[in-house]
Amino acid sequence: MAGRRSAQWYAGDDRNSYIHRAWMRRGLPGDAFEGRPHIAIANTASDLTPCNAHLDEVARSVANGVYEAGGIPLDLPVVSLGETQVRPTAMLWRNMAAMATEEMLRANPIDGVVLLGGCDKTIPALLMAACSVDLPAVVVPGGPMLTGTFRGVPLGCGTDVWKLSEEVRAGTLSERAFLDSEASMIRSRGHCNTMGTASTMGLLAEVLGMTRPGIAGIPAADSRLLAAAHATGVLAVDLVDQDRRPSGILTKSSFENAIVALAALGGSTNAVVHLLAIAGRAGVELTLDDFDRVGAAVPLLVDLQPAGRFLMEDLHRAGGLHAVLTEVADLLDPSALTVTGRPLVEAVTQPIWDTEVIRPRAEPLQPHAGIAVLRGNLAPDGAVIKPAAASPHLLRHRGPAVVFDSVEDLHARLDDPGLDITADSVIVLRGCGPRGYPGMPEVSNTPIPAKLLAQGVRDMVRICDGRMSGTAYGTVVLHVAPEAAAGGPLARVRTGDLITLDVEARTLHCEADLDAREPSPEFLAALASPRRGWERLYVDTVRQADTGADLDFLIGASGDRVARESH
Repeated sequence: MAGRRSAQWYAGDDRNSYIHRAWMRRGLPGDAFEGRPHIAIANTASDLTPCNAHLDEVARSVANGVYEAGGIPLDLPVVSLGETQVRPTAMLWRNMAAMATEEMLRANPIDGVVLLGGCDKTIPALLMAACSVDLPAVVVPGGPMLTGTFRGVPLGCGTDVWKLSEEVRAGTLSERAFLDSEASMIRSRGHCNTMGTASTMGLLAEVLGMTRPGIAGIPAADSRLLAAAHATGVLAVDLVDQDRRPSGILTKSSFENAIVALAALGGSTNAVVHLLAIAGRAGVELTLDDFDRVGAAVPLLVDLQPAGRFLMEDLHRAGGLHAVLTEVADLLDPSALTVTGRPLVEAVTQPIWDTEVIRPRAEPLQPHAGIAVLRGNLAPDGAVIKPAAASPHLLRHRGPAVVFDSVEDLHARLDDPGLDITADSVIVLRGCGPRGYPGMPEVSNTPIPAKLLAQGVRDMVRICDGRMSGTAYGTVVLHVAPEAAAGGPLARVRTGDLITLDVEARTLHCEADLDAREPSPEFLAALASPRRGWERLYVDTVRQADTGADLDFLIGASGDRVARESH
């Protein structure tokens, strides 16, 4: 067992090694402590994270693979975050989940880890943890759910919630029909079946090199996911034997490849803050501007909701991630490796089986679809917009601001018939950044005022220091930095100020002397002011969206070494 990290606990004849071994002898084979690699299965399964509820079954397949390869699989439940369930927002606890997972991986006698995630924040948190402890690690994404239908029409979870609820408010769909669709939307196990954040981060985990090639995007209910999970368990033992760690896989080239894929897939804007945070833990110098520099000219090839028509089951059927990457292979850095030890580009040889779902490079849905980074006096440190999900006629727009000081203020006044707002207005929602809410919630894609919906309006320019769901759509400027709660200029915008958005020029400007103003008392009163606990620690130490919204003391890595014994 000499040379294994777990030998620091189990090898020897002294009292401490006796204790460590004795308490683990609960059915393990007799040679469990004689050199076999101990592999943790960091499992985010939880009934309260419905998109991850099936991961216990996936974990069993991983464990079988670990055993087959000679390792010892060990289930390690870790913090799980259900995007649809937790309040005020799952993003508040992404960093906590990463920190708790990191500490448990470091504290326990393990040689490597398989990371099981699915719902939006779970894969980013697991990757952040893996980078910070830097043990041999590999991801198994839980996969998307199958396509549900209602009245013969496919339903995209998330995206169709936003669409159908707006039609109810517009009076074009009855509340009864809206509620009837609820039972049809979630057809099977798995995460959202649109190109939302869960799908995006599962696919990007593979592009980063952190999965066994070919696993990302397999539907959760597909038996091939279990077979791939089994093979990942086998691979995890090899990772330990070869001492292949995240620090040798997650390079600047890996992240730039992920940015290319993000654009070609039409992926979630939330990937920006997650990739920045993962890079911060990995010690890779990734900036907001890299997303524009690398991704701006990449064509959109995938016709999936929310930017298109189809769903994740269709993407898998049409050739999946590898078919998309094959079309943009010349844009990928061939030096980037995967957990197999081989370059990512070696696996990229997949033809397209359905050119309606995945467009050939020569016939893209949009020629330039990457995330656009905006700057100006409203966003000195940057803001982002997803052109693929926006209305083309609004990508260059000038209009008067209608300002809301909080989500509560928005809900109270948005549908007021007396609200002075037109289709040309620019909705500004502030106080929703990392500090202000706290946790940067998915509220930026604000509803359209009811009186405008009745006039046929379905999109407006909206600006916010928060996030929006990866399943959402619209001409929404997000992640404004610095946020209003951190003294950003968004705090000093007033209703009536003229705002100009020019995506092609990458500018966001307010025609007012913002520096001469003070924030309104109503805005300041609405900001989060926690007295204790995680929220207090978070608000006091969280960084801004343009660097990934991690906590300032968690940037970087501490390795896997634990200096002191426990007894």
